[in-house]
Amino acid sequence: MQSTEQRYSEYKVIHIVEGGCGTIFLGSSGLPMKKIEAELNAYAADGWQVVFQVLEMKRFWLFWQREAMIVTLGR
Repeated sequence: MQSTEQRYSEYKVIHIVEGGCGTIFLGSSGLPMKKIEAELNAYAADGWQVVFQVLEMKRFWLFWQREAMIVTLGR
């Protein structure tokens, strides 16, 4: 049986957060998809691959929560 596990020699973690103004005024504004696409495409051009990603909800100031995405890249 062959292992499909790929090993990377280096890793990078990026953190992308929902905008603060939209969270305050609209209650939620969602993750900036264009920014996510642009960042991931730039990293892919440098040889990075997405290894793992997770979405999290963090408290923002006192009353709000905002979404964030943490992406682990490897090459």
